Amino acid sequence: MSASEQASGRLPRTSSYEADPAAVHRVLLLYSGGLDTSVMLKWIQDSYDAEVVCLTVNLGQPGEDYELIRAKALRLGALDCHVVDAREEFAGEYIARAIKANALYGSGYPLFTALGRPLIAKLAVEQARASGCDTIAHGCTGKGNDQVRIEATVATLAPELGVIAPVRSWQMGREEEIAYAREHGIPLKGGSEAVPYSIDDNLWGRSSEGRWIEDLEHAPEEDVFGLVTPPERAPDQPQQLAVEFERGLPVALDGERMELVALLERASELGARHGVGIIDNLEDRIVGLKVRDIYEAPAAAIILTAHQELERLVCTIHQNQFKPELERRWAYLVYAGLWWEPLRADLDAYMDEVNEHVSGKIGLKLYKGQARVVTRSSPNAVYDAALASFAASGGLFSQAAAPGFIELWSLQSRMAWRLRNR
Repeated sequence: MSASEQASGRLPRTSSYEADPAAVHRVLLLYSGGLDTSVMLKWIQDSYDAEVVCLTVNLGQPGEDYELIRAKALRLGALDCHVVDAREEFAGEYIARAIKANALYGSGYPLFTALGRPLIAKLAVEQARASGCDTIAHGCTGKGNDQVRIEATVATLAPELGVIAPVRSWQMGREEEIAYAREHGIPLKGGSEAVPYSIDDNLWGRSSEGRWIEDLEHAPEEDVFGLVTPPERAPDQPQQLAVEFERGLPVALDGERMELVALLERASELGARHGVGIIDNLEDRIVGLKVRDIYEAPAAAIILTAHQELERLVCTIHQNQFKPELERRWAYLVYAGLWWEPLRADLDAYMDEVNEHVSGKIGLKLYKGQARVVTRSSPNAVYDAALASFAASGGLFSQAAAPGFIELWSLQSRMAWRLRNR
């Protein structure tokens, strides 16, 4: 590393899409209004002598004041700060596909952050081009998956744009960032940014990292739960909830039809009240690390549970055994930042085809951290109560044919056992 690179905190370029410092003149910064991106806004102006345009994306993060975020960006020297409400696109084009794919990574992560990043990066590309920017900047660290998801998207959709990731290169810890903010008059929330957890949230869930979460022997502390009521404090009375689907997507709760964004918000509210959707997860990251995350995903816990059950009801045994293999591949591609990989679109075509028949209603009981299926109905159910009954039956099912089936079904297994046990 050269002396000038050391002085500026920049690392040498190791990829074609990383911005050449000499070519950075106007930067599109993905801006949240928090400590990292606020320090970044000032640091980019000073380190690159560049203009900065900010972009803030609403994916359903609760409690955000977007006017306040925009005002803060302008006060810190941004040419402009564009706030985009992308909730409908996020729900309709990203979460909807995840529902059809029953998308879970590893031991239960419903991909809410992974689904949001390619959309945020796509919007950044669009706004960068509209604003005459030559570079996109983000606040991801070098240890996370989000850098992969954002940079892979930018490199795919806009190879003419450069990328900078100041947090990855400036080598400032939280205390140094706070000192930098105070030195440059950057407002801190409540006078301090000593936040105990690193949090990301949207319509589909919330994640928490940092502090005691990094200690695998430390049981969860209740102050980490900012969305879901701990099951021990959830209501003592269960609540039944009916989720209605049409062609694989939820369209109504308890008979009330809603647009997808409103439905997800309502499902999240109900699940959170009853302690549903807490996931204490040990996860294999794409960058090679094994990490622990605390997830709160009440909407995903309810909708995916109901959708999986409805699929089981309307699909054949062969579909039900085959589709999970494709679901795991779909989830892996999205988790790994490869939303724009053609295979993901190929898999979507299969998911769409299967879900053409996934219409019906699933009843769940919400109680003390569980969303348990209790009722099922569908006009497309591959189910006949008369055939399933233990009472006498005929027609399509002949009990008299069973011995012949068993004779042939077990033939090879019986032959192999005899050969190996002479």
